Amino acid sequence: MLIVDDQRTLLDLLEIVVGQQPDLECVGTASTGKEAIELAARHRPDVVLTDYRLPDIDGVEVTVRIKQDEPDVRVIMLTGHTDDPKVMLRASMAGVSGFLPKESPIWEVLSAIRMAKSGGMLIHPAALAAVLTEARNEAEPVPQAFGLTQREREVLDLLGKGLDPQTIARALSLSVHTARGHVKSILSKLGAHSQLEAVVIAMKAGLIKDTTDD
Repeated sequence: MLIVDDQRTLLDLLEIVVGQQPDLECVGTASTGKEAIELAARHRPDVVLTDYRLPDIDGVEVTVRIKQDEPDVRVIMLTGHTDDPKVMLRASMAGVSGFLPKESPIWEVLSAIRMAKSGGMLIHPAALAAVLTEARNEAEPVPQAFGLTQREREVLDLLGKGLDPQTIARALSLSVHTARGHVKSILSKLGAHSQLEAVVIAMKAGLIKDTTDD
């Protein structure tokens, strides 16, 4: 994984802690967006943990440029702007897999990294509802179906409620493998690089409703 933050103390701490985990490996650290993009191209990390605020370009632009070359990389954004749905919507459409408050404890950061590696979506339910409301306000005038099957629509609806594939499998009486297969198909059909991006695309296209409507 690659860690990006302009606070040297935090950067060093995260690098040490990640390096102590038997299932995680830090391939590099960066303190600017430009450096992060260069390191990502060189090392091809599976996960990028980046701050939103960087000295040169913001974390959303970093995400866009990294994913241009490495579309499968998972990006977690550290931010103090988790209450700003416009920032989160922009990041979600860039392909960010989740958001984490910068003041989160180390164990929560490690858990988020592992969740991102497995393809999960990391966002607080209240924040997800706010993002989907913002996406609904920018919805396309004509709904698009994207060729989704009825089962995929059901899975997508549950993703929009913040459920992970394991929980979705239980809710629909499916195997976890089958549920993950549906999620993978949904991402492919919607042209999304993360579950969160897929949910936002679906909301903008009128495929799912805002959870605040429930």
